[in-house]
Amino acid sequence: MISDDELFVTLEHMHSVPAFNGRAGFCHKGGRALAARYGLDWGQIVNDGGIVASKLVATGDAMAMHLVEFARQEVCDGQ
Repeated sequence: MISDDELFVTLEHMHSVPAFNGRAGFCHKGGRALAARYGLDWGQIVNDGGIVASKLVATGDAMAMHLVEFARQEVCDGQ
């Protein structure tokens, strides 16, 4: 299994993760809010096209954890 330090969670993952409201994808507004809440640099995330999973896991945030697990599944499935 790929480690959290090796897994790169992309903006594409963020846009396609099954959201809690039944729709696909988390919006940038929510991503910016999550980044601000946990001291992550949203501008850097956008410039890099994503973030290492370990930084999201370190937040302990349910939305972040859901996104990491989705990204992990996508990577393991070769998507």
